[in-house]
Amino acid sequence: MDKGDRPTDGDESADRDERNRSESATAHDGGGGVSDELEDEASDGAGGDAPDTEPEAGSRPEAGSRPEAEQSGEPDRADAYDGASHGADSHDEAPRDGEDIATKAGLGSTRSSDGDPDESFLYRFRHDREGALMWIREMLSSVAVVLLVGLLLFGVSGVWPPMVAVESGSMEPNMQVGDLVFVTEPGRLAPDAAENGVGVVTHEVGQEVDYRTFGSYGSVMIYTPPGRTGSPIIHRARFHVTEGENWYDRADDRYHNAVDCESLANCPAPHDGYITLGDNNGAYDQASGLSPPVRAEWVNGVARVRVPYLGYIRLVATGQVELNEAIARTVGSSLSPASSGFSAAG
Repeated sequence: MDKGDRPTDGDESADRDERNRSESATAHDGGGGVSDELEDEASDGAGGDAPDTEPEAGSRPEAGSRPEAEQSGEPDRADAYDGASHGADSHDEAPRDGEDIATKAGLGSTRSSDGDPDESFLYRFRHDREGALMWIREMLSSVAVVLLVGLLLFGVSGVWPPMVAVESGSMEPNMQVGDLVFVTEPGRLAPDAAENGVGVVTHEVGQEVDYRTFGSYGSVMIYTPPGRTGSPIIHRARFHVTEGENWYDRADDRYHNAVDCESLANCPAPHDGYITLGDNNGAYDQASGLSPPVRAEWVNGVARVRVPYLGYIRLVATGQVELNEAIARTVGSSLSPASSGFSAAG
């Protein structure tokens, strides 16, 4: 090779400068990136066989090929969204469809029902099948039923209380101690034979018209004479007298021991009224001094129906009869009769 054909030092320097600029440009584009020749080969092979492996859809770019947004300091929005979703999935479980529907519809809100103590207590009071609330509910229900029945009976009878308990044996055998007697106010449900304002048919009139109640003729009435501190008296009306009447001849001598009107108490009659007698007693109430002739205004009511044994509930509750005595009488044991009291004094 001739000297004229050899490159000069200036040319070699120019070539080296050009190579350096090319290498620096390549390093700036990716540092270890694919050369132009490899890129040409890759573009030529795109129409041929596909490469064995493809980059994953969610794979991150290589360190040397970050997008311009990362190079400028801005976070990758897609990566941030993926990270947030991944964190939510790893910590919180998605709500079930049934729960979402119930919550949106306002149904099954356990937190709201638990947070309302009044509603919870009311539900338990109505639905508990055991425990204190159940016993309180049953007790109140029983009391309510009793009061309702009492109010209905009051509406029919017109007096309060509409029922009285027999406390003595003065009306035996037609009324027993412990009987509960339904009473109506004077004049209510009066029979046709009652020709007075109190609805009372006397024993004397009952024999004539064949009117019977509680095993004998005439009406049984409840009355309270003036000055009486005990219970009202429940006896049968025997006959009616007028003021100043000598009723000795009308009286049955089995129920007094007088020989004439002057020796018979309340004779002549001090005022109009009824001569009364307990079916099991040996003397008229007026002959024994228990009461003067019973004025119409002293009558509290007229006995209509009796229910055996139920009166013991009241007698035991008020302490007038001991529980063991009530049980013994109920089963038929013979014990001394109870003293005169609320509605069966004799």
